[in-house]
Amino acid sequence: MNGRPFMTIAEQVAGHLRGELLRGRWSGLLPGGRQLSLELEVNIKTVEVALRQLEREGVLAGQGAGRRRRIVVAEAKTAHPLRVGILLYHCNDRRLALVVELQHMLVKAGHATVFPAKSLVELEMDVKRVERLVGQTAADVWLVLAGSREVLEWFCTQPLPSFALYGRRTGLPIAGTGPDIQAPFVVGVRRLLALGHRRIVVICRSERRRPTLGNAERAFLDELAAHGVAPGPYHLPEWEETREGLQELLASLFQVTPPTALIFDEAPLFAATQQFLARRGIQVPEEVSLFCTADDPTFEWCTPSVACIRWDARPVLRSIVRWASNVSRGKEDRRQTLTPAGFIPGGTIGRVKGG
Repeated sequence: MNGRPFMTIAEQVAGHLRGELLRGRWSGLLPGGRQLSLELEVNIKTVEVALRQLEREGVLAGQGAGRRRRIVVAEAKTAHPLRVGILLYHCNDRRLALVVELQHMLVKAGHATVFPAKSLVELEMDVKRVERLVGQTAADVWLVLAGSREVLEWFCTQPLPSFALYGRRTGLPIAGTGPDIQAPFVVGVRRLLALGHRRIVVICRSERRRPTLGNAERAFLDELAAHGVAPGPYHLPEWEETREGLQELLASLFQVTPPTALIFDEAPLFAATQQFLARRGIQVPEEVSLFCTADDPTFEWCTPSVACIRWDARPVLRSIVRWASNVSRGKEDRRQTLTPAGFIPGGTIGRVKGG
């Protein structure tokens, strides 16, 4: 999904006016466009574009040429703009197109976004450290990206409403959304098995393995067993989640019984492994197949094309903004939704060598 890092001036004006309406600054009729233009120090044409946008949203109603617009949205009197704390999985996630677009949509809805000083990776998913960080951050609600089970369980006990984007949220009383990757993940694994692969290794983060296996990881081991492969630590290894730790893991895997296929849950792990294989002269997919359960814009430039799982982020973003809107009106919302995802066959998957 393409990011949208900057809003137009008209959109910024609309967001400001929306926020003022939610705070109850005006009632009945909105000041005229010329007065708003002078107050905001922007061109009157820009103000008119912003006002027409608010009309389309149902916040204002036009009453004819030369007449002031009527404030019609009843919720504007009871809703409150929120400071949405966004707890990132990794500090670099702030530059992701999805996060940038989410900021844009929340601001457009009249809210503000707040990023705490550290990410979950920097906090090492430590609940006590998360608790301290949350306590030091001025936020009304929290959006947690890819939280571990323990972290999300802690948020469930807190008085501030929270929302889990990705993460181990199944069965918890917390609002959440994300792609449904289990089915396409199984499709990809079956594709590898059909091509003769048996030494398949999944490299994923510890929160996907602990305290219990994630649904996709459990389905992976079940598929191996169903095809006569006894699953074990080789197929889902433990590793130190650092750059050096990944290199050590790959070196050990390719030392004696090298895998014929590798599956990754993050694009950076996929890219780092491509470099490792290139240095060793190991060809993809002739000697080892690669499959990433995430998608990344850089994959569009890759040759061969990358086998991955792809999904539409727009329903996910709308779910988050809808949740924030409900919470801003005092409505409890703990709905969890899944957006469909699909397996994209790519040139990084091939028949097992000699098979």
